[in-house]
Amino acid sequence: MTDPTLDYFINLGQIQAKDASQIEWSHATNSKHKVAAAVRGPCHMIEADILMRGNEPKEPIMAHPPIRDSDITLQEWLEEVKTHNNKGIKLDFKSLEAVVPSLALLEKVSGDWGAPVWLNADILPGPRGVATPLEAQAFLDAVGSGSSPVVLSLGWTTGWSAETDNPGYSWDMVRQMEEACQGLRHPVTFPVRAALLAQSFGQMKWLLQQSDRYTLTVWTGQEDVFAVQDLLPYRRHFEKSQIYYDLPDSERLQLCNA
Repeated sequence: MTDPTLDYFINLGQIQAKDASQIEWSHATNSKHKVAAAVRGPCHMIEADILMRGNEPKEPIMAHPPIRDSDITLQEWLEEVKTHNNKGIKLDFKSLEAVVPSLALLEKVSGDWGAPVWLNADILPGPRGVATPLEAQAFLDAVGSGSSPVVLSLGWTTGWSAETDNPGYSWDMVRQMEEACQGLRHPVTFPVRAALLAQSFGQMKWLLQQSDRYTLTVWTGQEDVFAVQDLLPYRRHFEKSQIYYDLPDSERLQLCNA
């Protein structure tokens, strides 16, 4: 199975070609106000973070640690997005305990909803990563048991500092990821940090060559510094359908027009 995301938006007339750089993103859409704005805005994909509420009632909510509460539950969030029926979603899991109840809600709410659904988690340690990844096999077992078609967004924990040299993704890191993903039936996108890609081209080229189910999603941290020119080899070497650019519009559009 290959990634259906671009075909979905082409069929809606929202993009004109199988060019993943045309996809626009809404980030950290973790409140009623933000999701209401996103469903009426120009973005194609709405991203939000999921964890279990820190107090009763225990249920999946939209929040990013260290926050443990929210004014919107996952069920309410899904119902709001589905009402508009022209947006894809990316659910970023911040705790393993939220995965199974969230997938049950997704199955219940999605029904005949044909929009792209991406399920994201950091499952392996990456360059300068200090956060603890979700346990890879437990996450993959949980998301693999559902019947709804999804794209798995599987990443590494990473860090970046302006004060020192930042290593890229090592050969061991990409080989570990391929080993974890090679038996999956779902399409997989690998979220990769823009500021680490100049020194990782060979590794990412090898990873994408392992399956036509694989794509990259380039993202950046708020404090990261990177040069668009460092991403041009990726834009020019790979098929335009193989790399999404979850970047500020100024950088994304430079790459789109490159």
